[in-house]
Formats: sequence, structure tokens, C-alpha cells
Amino acid sequence: MFNIFKKSSEIDKLQKQYEKLMKEWHKLSTTNRSESDKKYAEAQNIQEQIEQLLNK
Repeated sequence: MFNIFKKSSEIDKLQKQYEKLMKEWHKLSTTNRSESDKKYAEAQNIQEQIEQLLNK
């Protein structure tokens, strides 16, 4: 009920950004391969950041 007042953690923010990039990657994969590859690379960088935060 009071979830609107809860601040999201850094991991939650990165996870949402990762999911957004993966959706964009999937959408672009059928139309523009080079842009698709860029989105995938960005998503992988964010995934690495998430793993580093989890390992701390």
C-alpha cells in the first residue's frame, strides 16, 4: 500500500534499465542489426554492473 514512498535501490534501477534495453534490442534485432548490437552491448555493461553490486 505504501510502496510509492519506498525508494528503489541501485540494483532495482539498473535492472529496470537492463530490461528496457533488452526490449529495445529485441525490437531492433529484426530491423537494424548494428543498432541492435549497440543496445545489446549497453545491456551487457549494465548486467556487469549489477553483478558487481551483488558481489559486494
